[in-house]
Amino acid sequence: MMQGVVNARCEAMIRLVVGDRQNVQRRVIDAVIDTGYTGFISLLSEIIVALNLPWAGVDRGTLGDGSEATFEVYAATVIWDGEYKNIPVNLAETERLVGMSLLYGYDLRIQAVEGGTVIIEAIR
Repeated sequence: MMQGVVNARCEAMIRLVVGDRQNVQRRVIDAVIDTGYTGFISLLSEIIVALNLPWAGVDRGTLGDGSEATFEVYAATVIWDGEYKNIPVNLAETERLVGMSLLYGYDLRIQAVEGGTVIIEAIR
């Protein structure tokens, strides 16, 4: 089980450890849970560069306004539910996001008030 909190902007937040595939470089990040984002996570270019994440290709996605965008994709490792998980990361110069691909197979519960608890628990 993982826990987060709802911030003052009414965003459900979760703290993650993100690193390169060799786990040489790591960084703790706070990310917004975005159920409209189908990817795994998105990170700013400065974090991707600092972690020296290897480029893995490009991906296309549809944004909230219906427009399409191309994203650079990088390879990373996150600690998710106590285990290392290799995932693709989309470069996006927006807030750090956790998407539905990372949440897949988990139950998400949010107390939608400032300071509310965010609970992510594996579906058994």
